[in-house]
Amino acid sequence: MTPVIDIAVSHRLGAFALDARFASDGRLTALFGRSGSGKTSLVNIVAGLVKPERGRVVVDGRTLVDTEAGIFVPRHKRRIGYVFQEARLFPHLTVRQNLLYGRWFAPRGEDGGSDLDGVLALLGIGHLLQRHPGALSGGEKQRVAIGRALLSKPRLLLMDEPLAALDEERKAEIMPYVERVRDELRVPIVYVSHSVAEVARLATHLVVLDGGTVTASGPTQALMARPDVPILSAAAEAGAVLDARIAAQDEAYGLTVLKTPAGRLQVARRAAPLGSAVRLRILASDVMISLHRPEGISALNVLAGVVAELGARRGDGSAREVVLRCGEAELLARVTVKSAEQLGLRPGLQVYAVVKSVSIDAA
Repeated sequence: MTPVIDIAVSHRLGAFALDARFASDGRLTALFGRSGSGKTSLVNIVAGLVKPERGRVVVDGRTLVDTEAGIFVPRHKRRIGYVFQEARLFPHLTVRQNLLYGRWFAPRGEDGGSDLDGVLALLGIGHLLQRHPGALSGGEKQRVAIGRALLSKPRLLLMDEPLAALDEERKAEIMPYVERVRDELRVPIVYVSHSVAEVARLATHLVVLDGGTVTASGPTQALMARPDVPILSAAAEAGAVLDARIAAQDEAYGLTVLKTPAGRLQVARRAAPLGSAVRLRILASDVMISLHRPEGISALNVLAGVVAELGARRGDGSAREVVLRCGEAELLARVTVKSAEQLGLRPGLQVYAVVKSVSIDAA
């Protein structure tokens, strides 16, 4: 399968050297890394704001950059929508006028007017049309900025830390809309973030950058459960990501039963129809390991599994990650080195994963 995004570029910006290579066929490709790792520099090359010294950029089969062939498509011809950390709306225009501004950048011969109602419904901003940006919340401003970018008929949507300036409440407000754009539109997205929680919920493909180079790239679910990705395993939020569906509602106890690749899980009741898709995060710190099926414990979720891999010691050397194969999925558990030795953990050992907590997001 030909990747939707295929990038291999080298560029020097002062003392900083960017040498990034990856291919992705995901609907939302997240560029993840610490500040200064090269995420925004790479996005600017894709957008055409920076011309790389060497390399190529191909999006959806269209070559935007190929230094060997002398190809450099100007940024105004790339059909790329850009959503920044700040909404950058025109303060003197209404929401409607800001949205319609995006249509000026749609290709000639393509009428964007028929899409306005669809964008309003997709992003839930129809009631804001007559307001000015000064009367909008941070989350509402970002939704308008996304709508303006979509009305330009982009072939690629670049989102450079669009939630970084928002508080947790506003982040929770806007993420379902980003998911809708990801799932309902045929527009690939490159999403920049340094938040593990954001990429775990939103990304279908994850690219990890460190010091200007790509240290890991692959499907989010597979990558998040790997103990050999330093920036992920060092984060307090390291853990597994699972796609699941609501299988049943236990009304008597206020619980929802989820069908996941790892097995059935019970979580606090979620008001959604049976069959609804959800995405789970199971943090490594929330998984305990037992050699026998435990009894007389408060944890509801116990999954049979096999030790797949023992990660290297992390931090001060007192803990390590353990990859557990449960059903058709992999979970990550964080245990002390002493516990690992006392349990005799080794690849192939049959164990039980005791899941103490599950974070659930709409898929």
